[in-house]
Amino acid sequence: MSVGASNPEYVNARVRSRRASLFADEDYRKLIRMGPSGIARFMEESEYEREINELGARFSGVDLIEYALNRNLAKHFQDLLDWSDGRLYDLIARYLRKFDVWNLKTIIRGIYTETDPEEIRTDLIMAGELDEATIDRLLEVDEIEDAIEVLNRTIYYEPLTEAYEEFEETGALVPLENALDREFYEHLLDDLSRGPIAEPQEGPEAKYVEFLQAEIDFRNARNALRLARSGADLDPASYYIEGGVLFDQSELSRLVNDYDALVDHIGENKRYGKRLSGAMDRLRNADSLIQFEHALDAALLEYADTLSSIYPASISAVLSYILAKEREVENIRAIARGREVGLEESEIEEELVIL
Repeated sequence: MSVGASNPEYVNARVRSRRASLFADEDYRKLIRMGPSGIARFMEESEYEREINELGARFSGVDLIEYALNRNLAKHFQDLLDWSDGRLYDLIARYLRKFDVWNLKTIIRGIYTETDPEEIRTDLIMAGELDEATIDRLLEVDEIEDAIEVLNRTIYYEPLTEAYEEFEETGALVPLENALDREFYEHLLDDLSRGPIAEPQEGPEAKYVEFLQAEIDFRNARNALRLARSGADLDPASYYIEGGVLFDQSELSRLVNDYDALVDHIGENKRYGKRLSGAMDRLRNADSLIQFEHALDAALLEYADTLSSIYPASISAVLSYILAKEREVENIRAIARGREVGLEESEIEEELVIL
C-alpha cells in the first residue's frame, strides 16, 4: 500500500501524454492489410519499439507480437502505480487485479486443455498483484485442484475452493471463472461510499464508483447473454455479480431470453441511456454475440471518457486510459491472430473494438 497524499493531477498529466501515443482506428485498418512480420515492423516504429527490439532475437511472427504486447501493457500499468500515491495508488492497484483474474483464468483453461505451460505463459499479462514466483508455481502443476492450493494465501482461494465442487459435478469451467469475476468485482467496491442508485452522485470518487457500477452492469449483461446462447441448463441469476445498478437477480433472469428487452432495459436507464446514445445504437444493431460484446466494450470506453471529462483530475481519467490501452492491445492481438490463420480482412474487422 502506498502512503501519503493522493496525486491525481500529476498522474493524469502523465496519462494524457501516454494516451496521445495510442493507435488510432486508422492504424488498425492499416494493420489488417499486413502479415505478422509487417505488423511487427509497424510496431517497431511506434512506442512498442523497445519491446520488439528486446524480444526480436528470441521470437518471431505472432509470438513476437504477443510477448511485446503483454510486456508493454504490464510496463505501462506498472508505471501508473509507480507514479501514484496514497488513496489513488490503492484504487488503481485494486482495479489492476483484473489481470490477476485474466492470468488465473488463462492458467486454469490451460491446465484443463493440457496446454504446454510455455504456450500458456504467452497469454499472461503481469500487471496485477500476483508475483512471478506464484505464477511460475501455477504453471508447474497439472491439476486444477493443485493450482487452487497454490493460491491458499490469496483472496482467490476461498471462492475457487467453493466453486471447485460444482466444476467436478459439471466438468465446465464456468463456475471457476465466475468465482474469479465475482471476487474481483465485489472487492472493487470495498470501503467506497455509494449513494442512492436512482441518481448518479457528484464528486471524483463518486464518479469512480459510477464507472465500477457500469462495468459490473455490463458484465452481468454479457454473462446473461453468453449463458442464454450456450444452451446450458444454468440459471443466469446464479452467475449474477452484486454491485451494479441496472439489474437485480430476478430482472436478469427475466430479460436473458429477450435480447431486445435487454437492450431496451439498458437504454431506458437514466444513467446510461442519456450518455450512451451512440453506443446503444450499436447494441441494437448487433446481430451476433461477439458484436454485442464489442458494443458493450465500446460503450464502457465511451462511458469512462464521459466521466473523465466531468472530473479531469479524478481516477476516472486513469480508468479511461487503462481501458483504451487494453483495447489497443486486444485489437492488435486479434489482427495478428486473424492474419496468421488466414481470415479475410472483413472477418478480422468484426473482431475489433472500434469507436
